[in-house]
Amino acid sequence: MKQRKGVTRRNARRKISRLSASAEGDAGLLTQFQERRRRYKARKKQITLYLDADVLEWFKRAGRGYQTRINQALWDVMKEERNH
Repeated sequence: MKQRKGVTRRNARRKISRLSASAEGDAGLLTQFQERRRRYKARKKQITLYLDADVLEWFKRAGRGYQTRINQALWDVMKEERNH
């Protein structure tokens, strides 16, 4: 049986470490992640999502974590819509 990985302190600390290392002094990215983590605690769901090939390639160009970046972009749109 496949074991599901939940959000644990250890996973969160790893993510924060990676963000702080890759941000190269950009505290905004780290703060944004921490703020979002405090407000949004729902689990992620696996789905099948069809994207235009050029959109997917654009997200993949930045390297690993493209699915997280897609999720963040969608989350930002959702947040913006809630504010209007």
